[in-house]
Amino acid sequence: MGMTISEKIIAAHAGRDAVRPGEFVYANVDIALGNDITAPIAIDELAKAGVDKVFDRDRVALVPDHSTPNKDIKSAELCKMMRNFAGRHGISHYWDVGRVGIEHALLPEQGVVVPGDLVIGADSHTCTYGALGAFATGVGSTDLAAVIATGKVWLRVPEQLKFVFSGRRKKWTGGKDLILYAIGRIDVDGALYKSMEFAGEAVTSLDMDGRLAMCNMAIEAGAKNGIIAPDDVTRDYEAGRAERAPVCETSDDDAEYEQVFEWDAGDIELQVAAPHSPANSKPVNEFADVRIDQVVIGSCTNGRIDDLRVAAGLLKGRKVAPGVRLIVFPATQAIYAQAMKEGLIETFIEAEAAVSTPTCGPCLGGHMGVLAEGERALATTNRNFVGRMGHPKSEVYLCGPAVAAASAVAGTIIHPDEL
Repeated sequence: MGMTISEKIIAAHAGRDAVRPGEFVYANVDIALGNDITAPIAIDELAKAGVDKVFDRDRVALVPDHSTPNKDIKSAELCKMMRNFAGRHGISHYWDVGRVGIEHALLPEQGVVVPGDLVIGADSHTCTYGALGAFATGVGSTDLAAVIATGKVWLRVPEQLKFVFSGRRKKWTGGKDLILYAIGRIDVDGALYKSMEFAGEAVTSLDMDGRLAMCNMAIEAGAKNGIIAPDDVTRDYEAGRAERAPVCETSDDDAEYEQVFEWDAGDIELQVAAPHSPANSKPVNEFADVRIDQVVIGSCTNGRIDDLRVAAGLLKGRKVAPGVRLIVFPATQAIYAQAMKEGLIETFIEAEAAVSTPTCGPCLGGHMGVLAEGERALATTNRNFVGRMGHPKSEVYLCGPAVAAASAVAGTIIHPDEL
């Protein structure tokens, strides 16, 4: 009996010839990740346990991205704790303000995560790295502490689901739309502790930015991980950036899946997810005349260069609607610099958008875009739970960069073709 790509990676890191869903394994970890919200808790737990070492200074990544630049004294103290820990242990993968980016965009960009890796991160969207052909999953801060100390993780092999998107995608439709469509079909617990493997022509035709957006939201269906088999797109992306030799696994033809979902991407319209669940996804045209107060383009889901190119292309020569705030967050400093070289930042500013340094701020309702009572945001972020972006009586709608940019101009949710 064959194995899926996820099973192969787990088996290799557990020193096993094969693994099956439901088995428990103790596996070696390639990269352990923490941010300024989760890492301080892990650091504190290590201190309580009397552990004063890390398993490998080159395999721990600390990224202060959630409340940076520091929004208040508490966030400053948390980042100081991370900074001191990184300095004390000589952590090689630590970035501070001016160099830092949003973690799930930064690590792939810097070549820290490579195909075939097993990545554990104290952030639920660690599943993003599955776009590279890695097994990546989120854990709690105490689990991260154990991984930082030992370089190993205890986990249960997940059941396997396969999502095949055949055919050609419609104009504007990207990875964000495919994953919102999938979540809308199976609900937020439809893949609970299961692996979501994405395949088909509509997936393999995505560039890496689109794939990263897709795998990023596997957790919104409750998945343990999301993953796409490496191919030429992956190898081209990794060339010149991968820190270690990639291991490009693929699923065997006779691999077993609990369930296989098959959809024709040509039938999938641009998606918008209504409050208060990513599963409330419907075609954008069903949201005509929904008025918005704020639009956010960015985050670990859609803050990459192709997202900014799409948004800028629609905003060129246009202005943000009166009464609407458009905030653009390039996901890393390198993406910001590239956007400047291409004139995208100038386009955003001329459209009267605010452009921010890389940060997770507004996505989690932390800072730099918090909503007031009764306000409604349209965002390229990944969650729209009650109070996610601010006041519990505010609302968040989710979409891709094309819908976000077009709607910022219109002041209501619209299809980009309407411009």
